Amino acid sequence: MAIKITEDCINCGACEPECPNGAIYAGGDEWRFSDKTTVKGAFTSKSGITGDGDDGHEAISGDFYYIVTDKCTECVGFHDEPQCASVCPVDCCLHDEDNVETKDELIGKKEMLHA
Repeated sequence: MAIKITEDCINCGACEPECPNGAIYAGGDEWRFSDKTTVKGAFTSKSGITGDGDDGHEAISGDFYYIVTDKCTECVGFHDEPQCASVCPVDCCLHDEDNVETKDELIGKKEMLHA
């Protein structure tokens, strides 16, 4: 399953540089599939979002850091555990039970983002 950041976030930013997929953004910031990935040109995400990899997408949260589910692989293929959760000082990076994925699905997502 993907990771989510809860409303307990204190906006310290410790998680953002740790994400190998560039899936973490500050509240209010636009996100892009191309950030910290190899996605270029036309792209369709696992959930069906289509467009150019460099297209900006509306922020998911305006108040605190957030994780783009379509880019989160729980660090599978990079690390043994989600790095955002390991560095979070308030333990607000939790498994997103609304977005459950198998290890094979997470590996497939990683391969899409880092071709």
